[in-house]
Amino acid sequence: MYEPIRTQSVHSTMAGTSSDFPHRSREEELDIQLAGHLAALLAVTDELRALTPSADLDAAAELLAAQVARLRGGRAPLRAAPAAAGDPAALHRRAHALAGRALVVAASRADTSAAILAAERMDAHTSALKPLTATR
Repeated sequence: MYEPIRTQSVHSTMAGTSSDFPHRSREEELDIQLAGHLAALLAVTDELRALTPSADLDAAAELLAAQVARLRGGRAPLRAAPAAAGDPAALHRRAHALAGRALVVAASRADTSAAILAAERMDAHTSALKPLTATR
């Protein structure tokens, strides 16, 4: 009634061959994702530092750079010199969102130091937004 399969299964022929592209583990993928979120947060922090210089933002930038370097195997993140223009409230909201994303990824990979740093940055940007939104 049914014709028998005359060729090997695609799955059995592919199982023995090496692939043309490297495969990463879930942990490596999460490291890459977390480093990306922290690097984006660092960029926004640098923009805020140009607009409103403060010791807190300087310290946060150094901690973020250290975390990104750790996740990237010692390679320091590239940092641009931002222009001192923009809306601080919008930058704080963006930084808060980026810190939230970093916190989610850090929690999923059980990276305590990155999770604590992301949570602290979320708190800092929330408290920085209160006086900025109260004046509007």
